[in-house]
Order: sequence, then structure tokens, then C-alpha cells
Amino acid sequence: MPDRPISFVPTRAGEIIRIGPVVCRIMEDGSNTDNRIGAAEFTVPPGMDGPPAHWHEMHDETFLITAGTVRFHAPEGKTVDAQAGDYVVVPTRAPHTFSNPGDVEARFFNTFTPAYYINYFKLMEKMFKSGMPMNKDTVQQAMSHFATLPADGEKMKAKPAEGAN
Repeated sequence: MPDRPISFVPTRAGEIIRIGPVVCRIMEDGSNTDNRIGAAEFTVPPGMDGPPAHWHEMHDETFLITAGTVRFHAPEGKTVDAQAGDYVVVPTRAPHTFSNPGDVEARFFNTFTPAYYINYFKLMEKMFKSGMPMNKDTVQQAMSHFATLPADGEKMKAKPAEGAN
């Protein structure tokens, strides 16, 4: 029988990454899973837009909304307002972005397979702390290091939201 330990992350544990007002609590960086899965909890302030529209060449993401509302933006202006308990899967090559349209903070549990994308958030924190401008171009440049490419943001401008009310 294999003798490999399980990993336990208590409620207030995990590496904390701050990217401006967004807080990321890394719960699994891939070191316990041979880089097969990474996991983090994000807190996004009210009314905040997320990253520029993008798609991933090499990893899938999942989002479990735990508080507030997270609006997912997809091509042709399609949006889904996901609320606490809702689950969103973003497969490889699916253009997307997200925002918090609400007046309260939003929280979600996010997974990445494989886990290497966790390092994107660490890079973003370093860029923010160094005083680099956090605009569309610098964020997309950071994403490009992690097999993530820009999507046409104009085609993703929001239309009326679908989903949970």
C-alpha cells in the first residue's frame, strides 16, 4: 500500500497573495499532487472587473462560488451570474472572463489542472508590488507566460445576465 500523506489546509491557512484589492489564498500549489491540480480561494471586491478576456491552452478551471455573485462573460456577450453554491467549469480553449457586479464582496474556490497556473497569481503579486501598471497589456503579458492567450474582449461585452437570480 502506498505511504503518501494527505494534505490538510485549515480555514485560516494557505499562502496569501494580494493583487491590489483581490485576495488569493493558495490552498494547493501542486506540490502535493505532482502538479496535477492547484486550488485557491479568491475574494473580489464589490463592483470589480476581473482579468482581460482570455482562454487557456493547457489548463482547465473550475469555480465554486461561495459568497456574492460572480458574473462570467463568454463570447457573443453571453453572461451567467453565478451565486453561492453555483459551479462553473471553464475547459481548455474556452474564452472567458469574470467580474463582481454586486455591492458585496464575492468569493470563489478555483481549481486549475494542471497546477502550474497558480504561479501566474504569484507573478501578478510581484508585478503589483513592484509598481508596474496593472493594465490590459501587462496582465496579458503575464498570462502569456502560462499558456493563456487574449480573447476578443469586444465580442464579450455583457448582454443581460442569464442564470441564478
